[in-house]
Amino acid sequence: MSHHVIELNNLSYAYPDGSRALENISLKITHGESVGIVGANGAGKSTLLMLLSGVILPEKNEVRIGEMPITKKTLQHIRKTVGLVFQNPDDQLFMTSVYNDVAFGPRNHGLDESEVEKRVLKALDKLKISHLKDRAPYKLSAGEKRSAAIATVLSMDPDILVLDEPATMLDPKTRRCLIQTLSNFIHTKIIATHDLDMVLEACSRVVLLNKGRLIADGPSEEILSDEVLLDQNGLEPPLSFLNCKVCAHKKANR
Repeated sequence: MSHHVIELNNLSYAYPDGSRALENISLKITHGESVGIVGANGAGKSTLLMLLSGVILPEKNEVRIGEMPITKKTLQHIRKTVGLVFQNPDDQLFMTSVYNDVAFGPRNHGLDESEVEKRVLKALDKLKISHLKDRAPYKLSAGEKRSAAIATVLSMDPDILVLDEPATMLDPKTRRCLIQTLSNFIHTKIIATHDLDMVLEACSRVVLLNKGRLIADGPSEEILSDEVLLDQNGLEPPLSFLNCKVCAHKKANR
């Protein structure tokens, strides 16, 4: 599955107003990895996700999926491979019903209606929102919109799943369902979020950004238990670590 390896080499990006979003980011993500992108507000998380999915293109060097660089010419292929869930679900929901929103991608790729229906129902069931299929998106709660937006990407059956703050506005039960869904996703997943407990459960690797620069890249437990590193970069350890006996033992032996 080398054709799904993601590579960034000294990637940089600046917005039209001149503000620097990313500086010399180099990463390699192999197929099947689960990676959490963390950092304080303004760290460059959302920009990185948009570059990985071709929403924006880098100013210097390139992003490659396997042997294919992400360019205007390759976007059609890239969007069949990479599924992006935007931070704002209203950017993803625009049809008259949840069913039609979730069906939009598969239909746009020319699948027959029986396959479209199969994919839609499967995606809705995974997120436990089958009861919403006939509802108009504008009548949904914020959490329901979030779940529906995620379903629109799952129905595309992407090889690389990219999510920007997927747990925002979800109630505890729906959040738990999402974590379970992500944990069962067998392909590559990349999650940018402030929910470090979700990262700890759903991701084996963490990439820490600060003001557009890569600060740390390594195993989730190692990075998320380093209180000094997190504090230096505007973050706090996951809540699940606060009463962790293992972490307390490590601190006592430092």
